[in-house]
Amino acid sequence: MTDSITAMNTSEDKTLLIVDDDKPFQQRLARAMEKRGFVPETADSVQDAAAKITRNAPAFAIVDMRLEDGNGLDVIQQIRQKRPDSRAIVLTGYGNIATAVTAVKLGAIDYLAKPADPDDIVAALARKPEEKAEPPENPMSADRVRWEHIQRVYELCDRNVSETARRLNMHRRTLQRILAKRAPR
Repeated sequence: MTDSITAMNTSEDKTLLIVDDDKPFQQRLARAMEKRGFVPETADSVQDAAAKITRNAPAFAIVDMRLEDGNGLDVIQQIRQKRPDSRAIVLTGYGNIATAVTAVKLGAIDYLAKPADPDDIVAALARKPEEKAEPPENPMSADRVRWEHIQRVYELCDRNVSETARRLNMHRRTLQRILAKRAPR
């Protein structure tokens, strides 16, 4: 896998910024990426990431979508402004199609669901732009697609339960029960 890292970036720059507010996950991922040849630096927030990007924009980035002080897409945008050749991926436990499209439009090269395997992350970072990602072995179930749609509408409504229920033509309490449950597999 280290050979694919070398092929990724001709400048041999292996700097990697990991932006995630889940500290245990962040530290495990940093150790795993270091073992795979990267030079990781971590940030817990959009503000912390912005300071590190200003100081030294990384060649690679792994950015969580939801951070305590904002949106990971802001971090992607800042990285691309400072270093257009950087390769960034978005990780999220709250994935949906709309945010995946937005992430790619802002310059992310891939969008992976948490918890992502470090080898999958390296493969995403190493993938050439003309290469297509492999289709998932386990596609989403119909329940998961429905849950994703509800989450997308909920986000579009700024997390307003009443407005989301109105737009989905659903009873508010039914929506609250759905939102309280974990995502189906």
